[in-house]
Amino acid sequence: MTAYVIGKLRDAAPHPEIAEYIERMPTTFEPYGGRFLVHVTPHEVKEGHWPGSVVMIGFPGIAEARAWWDSPEYQEIAPLRSRHIEGDIIMVEGVPDGYDPAATAKAMRESMAAG
Repeated sequence: MTAYVIGKLRDAAPHPEIAEYIERMPTTFEPYGGRFLVHVTPHEVKEGHWPGSVVMIGFPGIAEARAWWDSPEYQEIAPLRSRHIEGDIIMVEGVPDGYDPAATAKAMRESMAAG
């Protein structure tokens, strides 16, 4: 099942270390089947407040995403970003093929009725 690493990054002033991080990053996730799905492209806020930028990397599965994050190659370059950009980063599995949100709603209704 596909997994995603999603970063909500606050705006930061340009810095040479950030440029180096961006240049080196793809070589850290490509061995794990990762690829950029979104990379600091403009976004449109429809509800709430979402300052900064969005980065999303897709992986074949959560094991590959975790292996990438924990890899010595990524951990070596991560401080190049974290020293200059604040943000929130999450790792999440996608839904399986054939996912039916109606089943989730049914389970929620049953839980509320029982509780």
